[in-house]
Amino acid sequence: MSNAGPLFRPYDKLVKITLGEKQFEVPDGNMLLRALQFLSPEDISYGKFCWNEECQYCRVNYDLGPDTPNRTAISCKLMVQDGMRVTEVAQEIKYCLRKLGLDLKVKETK
Repeated sequence: MSNAGPLFRPYDKLVKITLGEKQFEVPDGNMLLRALQFLSPEDISYGKFCWNEECQYCRVNYDLGPDTPNRTAISCKLMVQDGMRVTEVAQEIKYCLRKLGLDLKVKETK
């Protein structure tokens, strides 16, 4: 049997991101979806995510701080950045992060 390797990419520090109105520290150098798994390991692991852009269940809206444009991205391909602010998430992410008590808007899928 092969070993899948470490769950997170190597990191030297934690960076601050904001989900809704709450701030968290997550591993630098990782994709946003993996950083969310750092915050809620069990629930993200059992989420309906494909981890390769096909399912679209990890879509988010975010910005990089005040006076920066709001962007849409797939969190399994978006590198986490210090100061990132996630403003809307797909329903699957909101469900998987429910234990964190976040007040996140659900991103409409079209």
